[in-house]
Parts: sequence; structure tokens; C-alpha cells
Amino acid sequence: MTPPPYPVIRLRPNVEPRAIRHGAPWVFDNEIVTDRRTKALSAGTIALLEDADRAPLGLVAVNMASKIMARMMERDVSVAIDRAWLVARLTRAYEMRARMHDAPYYRLVHAEADGLPGVVIDRFDDIAVIQPNAAWAEAMLDDLVAAVQEVTGVGTVLKNAGGRARGLEGLDDQSAVLAGVAPEGPVPVPMNGAIYMADLLGGQKTGLFYDQRPNHAFAARLAKGARVLDMFSHVGGFSLAALAAGAEYALAVDGSDPALGLATQGAARMGLAERFETRRGDAFDVMEALAAEGAQFDVVICDPPAFAPSKQAMEKGLRAYERVARLAAPLVAPGGYLALCSCSHAADLSKFRAACTRGIGRAGRVGPLIHTGFAGPDHPLHANLAESGYLKALFYRL
Repeated sequence: MTPPPYPVIRLRPNVEPRAIRHGAPWVFDNEIVTDRRTKALSAGTIALLEDADRAPLGLVAVNMASKIMARMMERDVSVAIDRAWLVARLTRAYEMRARMHDAPYYRLVHAEADGLPGVVIDRFDDIAVIQPNAAWAEAMLDDLVAAVQEVTGVGTVLKNAGGRARGLEGLDDQSAVLAGVAPEGPVPVPMNGAIYMADLLGGQKTGLFYDQRPNHAFAARLAKGARVLDMFSHVGGFSLAALAAGAEYALAVDGSDPALGLATQGAARMGLAERFETRRGDAFDVMEALAAEGAQFDVVICDPPAFAPSKQAMEKGLRAYERVARLAAPLVAPGGYLALCSCSHAADLSKFRAACTRGIGRAGRVGPLIHTGFAGPDHPLHANLAESGYLKALFYRL
């Protein structure tokens, strides 16, 4: 079938197209000729991108309101971007997850790395939660929902419209049930031997952070018979995995009552509520209070929010990560383990590691770095997009 005639947008004459030809997925607002015709394109329009010499580079999704003005969709300019194209991309993503996971709980689509720029889809058995964080996905949402159901067979599809990314694209913040019936209450999610309770409608992001799965598993290997402190715990990611692996006791600390409530429900579902405790409060204040109490734990994990979400915030964020390490290190018993995590793409691994090591030293502690963890393979890294490799987890023995 012949694809529809797409409008054409063009790189400015001074823009070198080599990076785009070699796989770069984004074209910024200062790289595109923005004449009257281009400015008239509605958000989410699929267009043919050409270099300054009118050689085709690929099909892109355009949003004139975004700093990322064009996102690469397809290198083959003869292809139609339609429901069949979505089915093909989703099938490729699904086949890899089905090969890696025994149960249908995983990230199905990780945006650019899975060829669906700006789109995140997490699967919870018969439910898929979509974050359409790019204008093209919002414009093609009906086709996207139908394609997800065709490929996976899920009955319910939810839209999560929270988060900073949609605002940068000029999109609304209205979440919705797109297909099927909304779940009644939190959904149980089995992972690493634990049971997590995910609030798919009102929780953070899509309701659960699948990206930490391998790091939860590594921490759990250290936790048998141990006393565990899980700072910034959300719904108990590290602490419940530790309990499932035989931890003697786990304390989960978070600033959100609802998140801690879900963590407590998870521990109860596992039949381990008597070994689990929560404490609500500011993490920095709680760590200082625990130190004043003389508390120590065999395993301490700190998984804070993104302190450095942008390059502008990087220095401030690195200071915050150093402070986390400085306050957490005294809480680790001699010979114990400290895990420090970052989901800030702007703070690369070397800068984050330096900040953590400095903080540990300032606390008067020392010890080797025994393991460096990253996101699981259901969160693939786009080789030409550093932002997709955001998660780092450093494990020290002090």
C-alpha cells in the first residue's frame, strides 16, 4: 500500500545530518527550518524530514510547541505510520519481554529504545498502563490502544497523564480508562518473590517501578537474616524483596502515607507483616533521627527521586546525593552493605559515583564498591540517547 503524502520539514543549512543518519532520535527546534508552512503543522503530525539538500532522513513526529521539535519514527520513508505499523513495533517489543519474563508483569515499551518515541507502556497481567508523553501518541491514541490489545490480549488499558514530560509537550494531565474496566483498588504484582501492591490509577508514574527489579534482586541476596533499612521506599521495592529473601526485619521510610500503606499491604499479603515496619517523614530528617537513636542496619538502601532531572540542576543534585550518602553511611553496621541509587540522567555514572564515595568518606566510613546495577532489560538503552540510560545503583560494603 502506498503511504500517504507526508508534509516535508527540512534541516537548516548549517545543521550536519550525520548524527541523525547514524541513529540520533531527536531533532531540536534550533535545527529545523520553521517557515510559515512548518509552523502550521498540528502537534503530532507525521512528516518527512529532509536535510538541507533535500535528501530524505526519515519520517518524524512533529510538535512545534516542544523543544524536541521532531522525533524519529521510521527510517524507511516509504512506510505508512498507521495501526499496522504500531502492531509491528509492539510485537517486536512484546516478543522480547515474553522471552525474558515468566509472568506478564514488565515494561512493554520503553519509548525511543523500542521505536515508539515518548511512549511508555507497563503491563500488569490483564492491564496495560500507557503514558503517551509525545504529541503523536496522543493523536494516535485510539490506534495505539487497539494495537496494544491486539498484540498482548489485555482487557483493560489505562492512560496515565502525570509527569513532567507531557507538560513539556503541551499535553493535558487528564488520566483515563481507555478500554475495559478500571481495577477496583490496588493490583497485586509478583516480583522477585515478593508481592507489591500497585495503585494503577492514583500512584506514581504507572503505579510501580519495574526498572529496579534486578537491583531489588541483588539487594535481596545480601539480606538473608539481615536487618534492612529501605529509604525513599515508595511501595516497599527493596524492603519487600529483602523480606522475601529471608531478611529478619525491614523498615521502610517514605514521605507518602499512601505509598507506605501499599507497602504494608504487600507485606501482609506475603504473610510477613510482623517483620515489617514503616516510618513516614522526610528522608533526611529520619536518617538524622535514626543516627541520633544509635540505630544500625545490616543493609541500607537509598533510592531517592531524581535530584538532577536536568543539566541545570546537576550540581545541586550531586550535592543532594552526597548528603544522602553521608547520612546513610553511619546507619550501616560494620561489614554491612549500602546501596545508593539515582534515576537522574543528567548525573552520569562517574559523577554520581564520585558524589556517593565522597559522602561516604565524609561520614568517616570506607569500603569497596562491590556492584554497579542498572535498569532491567525491559528498560532497554537507546544507544544514541543518553537520557534512556538514567538508572544507576551502587552497592558498597562498609
